[in-house]
Amino acid sequence: MSIEEGNRSRRRVVAAGIVGNVMEWYDFSVYGFFARTIGNLYFPSDDPLTSLLAAFGVFAIGFLMRPLGAVLFGYIGDRVGRGPALLWSVIAMAVPTFAIGLLPTYAQIGVTASLLMLLCRIVQGLAVGGEFTSSAVFLAETAHPQRRGGASAWAPFGAVAGILLGSAVGATIMNAMPLEDVVAWGWRLPFLFGVVVGGVGFILRRRMPFDKPAATKGFPLLQALRVHPMQLLQVVGMSLVFAQGFYLIFVYIITWLKLFADIGASVALEINSFNMAVMLVMILGMSRLSDRIGRKPILVGAAIGLLLFSWPLMALMQTGQIPLVILGQFGFALLIGSYGAVNPIAICEIFPRHVRCSAVSTAYNITLGIVGGTAPAVATWLIGVTGHPMLPAFYIMAGAVISVVAALSVHERARQAIGDSVLPHLPAPVNVAR
Repeated sequence: MSIEEGNRSRRRVVAAGIVGNVMEWYDFSVYGFFARTIGNLYFPSDDPLTSLLAAFGVFAIGFLMRPLGAVLFGYIGDRVGRGPALLWSVIAMAVPTFAIGLLPTYAQIGVTASLLMLLCRIVQGLAVGGEFTSSAVFLAETAHPQRRGGASAWAPFGAVAGILLGSAVGATIMNAMPLEDVVAWGWRLPFLFGVVVGGVGFILRRRMPFDKPAATKGFPLLQALRVHPMQLLQVVGMSLVFAQGFYLIFVYIITWLKLFADIGASVALEINSFNMAVMLVMILGMSRLSDRIGRKPILVGAAIGLLLFSWPLMALMQTGQIPLVILGQFGFALLIGSYGAVNPIAICEIFPRHVRCSAVSTAYNITLGIVGGTAPAVATWLIGVTGHPMLPAFYIMAGAVISVVAALSVHERARQAIGDSVLPHLPAPVNVAR
């Protein structure tokens, strides 16, 4: 295979791996953007706050379903194949997303509309539980050993890009249409547009060749629990600070800035979008650096950085001065982006191939679903109990301590083989970003 052919092959693999993450987080972003409208249309109440809480409650169902989806798609990935897991997960995300865009409202079919919305979110939550880690495993296993970190980083890159795409499409709809049209039907357009992303993902993954399953008998997750319990705990510990940091600093922060820094929602969203773009750059850069210097130096360095600087950075943001708010979140983007770039490949390298999808998916999604999904609620509770708006910083710092210990406890495997790959490795390192 020539270098040019290798580059084309690698680009197809990367595109197939990344597109599902764009799809899943695009949907989550769009749902959050239009949560108030969805609440009024599908969970109507005399109290608007009750409708909004109901909409966010259904949103949270997706997070609670992540561990179950991880078990399901992890099993498929190990016993049936990486390819079917990736193909079915993108279908399971795209179909209900498109369906949400077509659902009749509560005013048209009553409580059935509410139940159908709930069903869509359940299916999407299952898909999310299998998509991210399955794609990270697939990208790592198909990469040249010297480019494994940079390859697997396309999974978190796709997730962040999906959130930005959802925000951009939502903002475009809000700015281009009268509010009454948005409420009447315009909010449906981003969900209908999601079928385009899902369709591209289906086509790309349908055309990818895959070989035999990694495991031929048994239940891989049970084997991982029996043989690799310490490694599962390592994954939970390593993923902890990223789960806390990302959901607090890039999801909850919009509300926090409005309440405690007197920053309007539109300005906060602009700052947030800028620094999420910074994260994209960090993800690609630091993942490639990890192929040269190893995973542990970056993981430990970023976690120690969050331990030392979370409070000062959040203090900058609390000033309410726009340049300082940007600078504070920029610091978080550097640290969280660095950690999130390397964590996927580091946890993939811990396990042997025959249990890798099941073990990585389950441990990671338990952490992200429980710790990440509850992080905004925990932060709100801590502030309410203490009256101290800086408590989220200390929550991140506590997680950083655990993640440092977990990262130090694993063996460095950046230069080691991780088992038979799903596809043949390229004959030599090539530039996958060209």
